Amino acid sequence: MTSRPTPAVPVALDRRPVSLLKGVGAALADKLQRLGVESVQDLLFLLPTRYEDRTRVVPIGALRHGDRAVVEGEIELAEVVFRRRRQLLVRIRDGSGFLTLRFFYFTAVQQAQLQRGVRLRLYGEARRGTLGLEIMHPEYRRADAFDAQRVEDSLTPVYPTTEGVQQGRLRLLTAQALDAVDEGAISDYLPRALLADLELPSLVDALTYVHRPPPGADVMLLASGTHPAQRRLAFEELLAHQLSLRMLRRELKRDRAHPIVSDGRLVSALLGALPFALTRAQERVLGDIATDLACDSPMLRLVQGDVGSGKTVVAAAAAARVIESGYQVALMAPTELLAEQHWQNFDRWFRALNVPVALLTGKLATRARRSATEAIATGDVSIAVGTHALFQEGVRFARLALLVIDEQHRFGVDQRMALRAKGAHEGHYPHQLVMTATPIPRTLAMTAYADLDVSVIDELPPGRTPVKTVALTESRRQEIVQRISHAIAAGRQAYWVCPLIEESEELDYEAAEATFVALKGALPTVRIGLLHGRLKPLEKERTMAAFKRHELDLLVATTVIEVGVDVPNATLMVIENAERMGLAQLHQLRGRVGRGAEESTCVLLYKSGMSALARERLNVMRETNDGFRIARRDLELRGPGELLGTRQTGLLTMRVAELGRDADLLPRVQEVAEVLLAEHPATIAPLLRRWIGGRERYGKV
Repeated sequence: MTSRPTPAVPVALDRRPVSLLKGVGAALADKLQRLGVESVQDLLFLLPTRYEDRTRVVPIGALRHGDRAVVEGEIELAEVVFRRRRQLLVRIRDGSGFLTLRFFYFTAVQQAQLQRGVRLRLYGEARRGTLGLEIMHPEYRRADAFDAQRVEDSLTPVYPTTEGVQQGRLRLLTAQALDAVDEGAISDYLPRALLADLELPSLVDALTYVHRPPPGADVMLLASGTHPAQRRLAFEELLAHQLSLRMLRRELKRDRAHPIVSDGRLVSALLGALPFALTRAQERVLGDIATDLACDSPMLRLVQGDVGSGKTVVAAAAAARVIESGYQVALMAPTELLAEQHWQNFDRWFRALNVPVALLTGKLATRARRSATEAIATGDVSIAVGTHALFQEGVRFARLALLVIDEQHRFGVDQRMALRAKGAHEGHYPHQLVMTATPIPRTLAMTAYADLDVSVIDELPPGRTPVKTVALTESRRQEIVQRISHAIAAGRQAYWVCPLIEESEELDYEAAEATFVALKGALPTVRIGLLHGRLKPLEKERTMAAFKRHELDLLVATTVIEVGVDVPNATLMVIENAERMGLAQLHQLRGRVGRGAEESTCVLLYKSGMSALARERLNVMRETNDGFRIARRDLELRGPGELLGTRQTGLLTMRVAELGRDADLLPRVQEVAEVLLAEHPATIAPLLRRWIGGRERYGKV
């Protein structure tokens, strides 16, 4: 009796190079790599950004402005005209109406093909024109009687693309990949019982649907990202990110750290010398930190606090506890301006306690840098404050036991790990205290910072007066100038902020310069300073110091002052083009005033014709000073981008998931992460490869 051959197990798609697909040579493979596509599986997870409905032919008479549709008709007129520029106009009719096709770029061959009596099938977006509805540069081909019965059998996906890779080519390659999926060459790592409980489809069904939605599919549902197929993929993507950070935390917690146990005399001396008492929230967070520091595994704690809540003092008290035990502290800030301000504060607080503090930034003079690095390496300096220069080659610590990262959302996890590696000493790693003045809703914090414990300073120091916020059109600029004049006459100071315009450092610089010149002309007796990112560090330091000493009345600045600048006498903030800025940034800028007992005002200047979204942002700013409430609205309006920045978390480059939209999935994502870690650890690595790849941020540096 002859036995049947065992069916061959298909090679998993994540192990099949994309070059194995028909039509993919070395040149195309290189271009696909720019899109992050190296394996056949990568191609399946290059997901459509939108869809076009080419499953039916729409009568021309049913077209409306803005519709994207397939239409068919007979050419009744074709002519080249000269109206400011040469163009080919083609009019087609189908019995229900007529439509003009407009070509600015065309060849003699095209002109010869597009003649009266030829029948066309075309696709494009209908727009109102001088001759009625028209489509510019449609996709088209000749139609015959057979074509009348042929339409696409699914919605047409539109993919992210790169130079040299056209949409048609991506659709053909994706079709080959989907054929391989049907052969069982892709693994579904989520338990079936879970999918049934969540009412989500299988991975194969989800991928097939998002790449080839059937006729009649709800395009609006797909456009909103809330179709069950998209939710299935979003769930898995969120799960991959959650697992990556959980694994990082688990790995870090296996390391050893120096337990910090002290009698607290240095902490008491530091706090006793301050001209204010800590709030209950600050004391509670300090208790969390003290408990963590006493452990022999590294502290991994995030401290959230609104603008002005006193995070820096909490960090200083934690530093005092570590220094008293004979160890060093490093504080890393995202900008030189903020690093310099932290250094000034720490130097002032610790000088009376005979604790030396060093500043280390990238633009220090060679001699000053050498002196600082030597003192850090020998242990003569107990606290090193700086920018990313702290973890550059050549910087060595004698006994680093606490790493403080300010404004975590501006750094990548890999940068934080690099500085942590600097502190490795005899098998011990430093404790980590991460601070952010960007309030983050709980669901977002649990996802973005799953590798950290979270403490919240949810109380402002007494005596703070809420900042009054008004939004005014730029046509009332002269009124604002008069208001500044009155505030300065009363002995107060003011900021005038010019935001980034189209991400251009040069335009940013020019806007601040032009405003500076205009205000000097309008306020000739007022002492005005200029601060922007292109100034040399020494110039920036001198300008900021002069403003702090009240040698300047008005500071014209770019968003370089967004975080950390503390001048209690400044009571007026004017923000130009506020409609272009996000809620998180507006809130941070507003936080530069209202730092003293005097009532402060923030004026949001906007241009007319702003969008509904911009109007809503300005309304939120007028309604509340509560950073956590603003953060929740920010998440609802724009997603996590403005809360977390744009470079480091990976959350902003998610392919399917959006935290604001998919927040309801997060509790189950966390539950499933626990199940996989405990019961299915072998599924984790392939899940991370599928969604995240080999990015360094998910491993120890």
